[in-house]
Amino acid sequence: MLPVTSSPMAATAAPPHPRVFSPTAVVASCVGFMLIGALQALYGPAIPAFREEFGLSPSAAGLGLSAHFVGGMAGVLLFDRLYGRIGNRLILGASYLLMAAGAAGFALAPDWPLALAMALLAGLGFGGIDYGLNQLFAVGFGHRSTAMLNILNAHFGIGAILGPVLIGAVGSAHYPAVFLGFALLNLPLLLCLRGVRDRAPQPSEAHAESSGGQLLGRSLGSVLAVFVALYVLHVGIEAGVGGWEPTHLETVGHGAGFAATATSVYWLMMTMGRFLVAPIALRFSAQAIITVSCAGMTVCLLLAAIPGLAPYAYAGVGLFIAPIFPTCLPWLHRAAPRARRAGALVIAASMVGGVVAGPALGKAIEWSGVRSVPLLLGAVSALCLAATVWLIRATRPR
Repeated sequence: MLPVTSSPMAATAAPPHPRVFSPTAVVASCVGFMLIGALQALYGPAIPAFREEFGLSPSAAGLGLSAHFVGGMAGVLLFDRLYGRIGNRLILGASYLLMAAGAAGFALAPDWPLALAMALLAGLGFGGIDYGLNQLFAVGFGHRSTAMLNILNAHFGIGAILGPVLIGAVGSAHYPAVFLGFALLNLPLLLCLRGVRDRAPQPSEAHAESSGGQLLGRSLGSVLAVFVALYVLHVGIEAGVGGWEPTHLETVGHGAGFAATATSVYWLMMTMGRFLVAPIALRFSAQAIITVSCAGMTVCLLLAAIPGLAPYAYAGVGLFIAPIFPTCLPWLHRAAPRARRAGALVIAASMVGGVVAGPALGKAIEWSGVRSVPLLLGAVSALCLAATVWLIRATRPR
């Protein structure tokens, strides 16, 4: 692995890092990420009820999640414009209220167009929370930011696992009650915003003591473009495995029930991977962690082409892909500390990856067949590894 980016002597010499979160606010932020993970995962299991209640086709019912993602991208870009201009508490508070109002409106909407508008509104708040907390965690904990970001994003996975379980327990016909309950759970988090520093340090300020970020012969634009590509590609793999693993496993001879369980294990391993990498991130650099993650992900996807190994290989993909999203953010801020909108670009790009992955992979499967899924995703993973190696060379400290 690559050496750690800081030494004990450097840490001693650095000025104390300004405190951005109280302990209570850290816990509330993790709960907030559980809620946005649950919200994103609630739409899919509720589709049968949408179709019955509003008389929808499958494609029309799927627009609920699409509206959520469109709102999410708009929320990221909108709240990025406000970041640093108004207080962080107001940004986060408005995001929680928008998500609560949108979820409640979605539950009570009398027709599908209004329900889609409410999903868009909930997505707007979702994007604000996703961007706001990721941005603040990336600059708010000094050398511990990578570890804390992995813990924060692991709670997103917990919510994404629990959301479908809850819908399954009460029945999809009762989805309005679940969405209303979700909306109410947002409100107590507003009381915890007093523990968030209203003016957090900007990335350039937070990383002033770091020697990294020298773009060796590379333009800032090209480095940001490769970071964006890394986010789009790895989130495309994440969504591609989650969406196509059951179909691939059934095609190569596994039962439907086993395939569904294996897919749940994939998401579980992704959540566990973020908790497991948190202590590792205190000892090794972000570059080292992402390099190992991309290499391991590529190997596992190639192994998934072997039918007998496929379920276990997909679980390995979940474990290796887990740290990439949260670990890239501190590296990005160190590499380009004065590119204020860089965080918004990559978080919005991650949502684009989730939206584009489905149709793009579906078209490729039409040409090559379902059995090619792991090989297609493995090729994309190899591109992630190549992008990581390029970024390491381009952002190498002097």
